[in-house]
Amino acid sequence: MRRLLFEAAYQGTRYHGYQVQKNAVTVAGTIQDAVEKVWGSREGITGCSRTDTGVHARQFFFHMDTDHTIPTDAAVRALNVNLPGDIAILSCREVASDFHARYNVCYKEYTYQIWNSAVKNPFLDGLAMHHKYPLDVERMHTCGQEFVGTHDFRGFCSTGSKAKPTALDGGESTIRTIYSFEAERQGDMVLLRVCGNGFLYNMVRIMVGTLLMAGPYQLRPGELTAILAGGDRADAGITAPAAGLYLTKVSYLPFEGKDGGPNG
Repeated sequence: MRRLLFEAAYQGTRYHGYQVQKNAVTVAGTIQDAVEKVWGSREGITGCSRTDTGVHARQFFFHMDTDHTIPTDAAVRALNVNLPGDIAILSCREVASDFHARYNVCYKEYTYQIWNSAVKNPFLDGLAMHHKYPLDVERMHTCGQEFVGTHDFRGFCSTGSKAKPTALDGGESTIRTIYSFEAERQGDMVLLRVCGNGFLYNMVRIMVGTLLMAGPYQLRPGELTAILAGGDRADAGITAPAAGLYLTKVSYLPFEGKDGGPNG
């Protein structure tokens, strides 16, 4: 039995997220359709993360166990032939049988795209958030540094989340570590990048929505720290639209190390 690790990228606009769902078109389901055509059977795949409806991925990994002897480069070519244009397999390699696409992840990076112009860009529909009012990107960057570190992010997850401050009851903890945060402007495009060991449901989109308050006379340095400490979802900002969110990096090496593929 071989364990294959695939690297993929996809535009999530027309999908109901990554995870397979009944009666809904998803990224994983579409990939499994292609696998079935190539392998002759519907093999299970395990993704490195779950992305929501409309969220995109520039780097995504999934593993699959198979007895098939197909070479890894041929597997890439064959799957791409059978996938729609908005999903691509970038690479494939054999990994150790105990390697896990999700549990071996050391950190992830998300990038959020904001088209900051009075006029919308029709070529970015579904691919970026349109925000027509001027943004103070320098203030956003400064305020965003307060996310860095280990915090309880219970105020920055969807109200429907089952995560709790501790995982002693078998649930998911709301404590996460953020390694870095950056905000930069490239013309009319504002990019927000956040890197961490994990993220709660809608966490990045709420972080973005909160930083949108970082305009004149609104969110000031120090206030994010208080919002984090309070843990009240009502104190944070809106949940920014899914269209602007991209999973841009998945690393199987520690944050201090070099980015790349699996350790073994």
